[in-house]
Amino acid sequence: MKILRAVFAFYINSSIHVALAVVALLAITVLEYDLNVPSALWPFIFLGALTGYNFVKYSKIAGLYHRRLTKSLKTIQVFSAVCFVLLGIIAFQLNIITLLVTAGFGLATFFYAVPFAGSKSLRRFAGIKIFVVAFIWAGVTVIVPVVAAEVSISGDLLLTFFQRIMIVIALILPFEIRDVPYDSLYLKTLPQQLGVKTTKLIGEGVLLLCLVFEFFKQDYAVAYILSLLVFCVVLGWLIVISKKEQTRYFSSFWVEGLPILWYALFILFEQL
Repeated sequence: MKILRAVFAFYINSSIHVALAVVALLAITVLEYDLNVPSALWPFIFLGALTGYNFVKYSKIAGLYHRRLTKSLKTIQVFSAVCFVLLGIIAFQLNIITLLVTAGFGLATFFYAVPFAGSKSLRRFAGIKIFVVAFIWAGVTVIVPVVAAEVSISGDLLLTFFQRIMIVIALILPFEIRDVPYDSLYLKTLPQQLGVKTTKLIGEGVLLLCLVFEFFKQDYAVAYILSLLVFCVVLGWLIVISKKEQTRYFSSFWVEGLPILWYALFILFEQL
């Protein structure tokens, strides 16, 4: 049992789970628009999400405590380094435009963690943290596959891009609620400024708006709409029951894994 717990902890802490969630969102875009993307894009996005997320999550800790890193954190560092090398190798299989667009979102991720303006990173600009993350996730999972498939960006795709921003914002809210006791006040997160109850209402409103956007698209698939509806209902419920004192894996496993459920539902409804 201890071994299973250790494996599961590594799965969560090394960001494999969140990287799979990013790939699931990518897969949803590919399936919704029937995109023909290069096979190399899948491991590229997975490894990029994993290394990027670990860089943001652990760079400050590693910088401060590099001589006294725990064994598990050292293992994650080595694992991330190997993944980064593989990422560089796979990059040669993608065209230059795809790499440039991805690099733009990668640069935003870099400056999210690394200070650049008055010793402040994007993460430390009051009130914008959640929107920066949502923009990056939406860009990587909507814009990048469209560019890789060499398809022009349509009105429907722009609507999907904005929907994805709203979905990621809603996904982040349980984390924001959880972190209220720990976040510095200058971050001015939504729960800090508006309170937990109002933040939850905003989350529900964002998900409702996301569903409304679907009806402005020229082309639509019933399977996609049904999967999106179930996803929004489940996420809305998790936002409602979110609180400051959460179980260990409430946000980092259940909430963060919802895109994987969404993709599975999309596939299921396609078969019906």
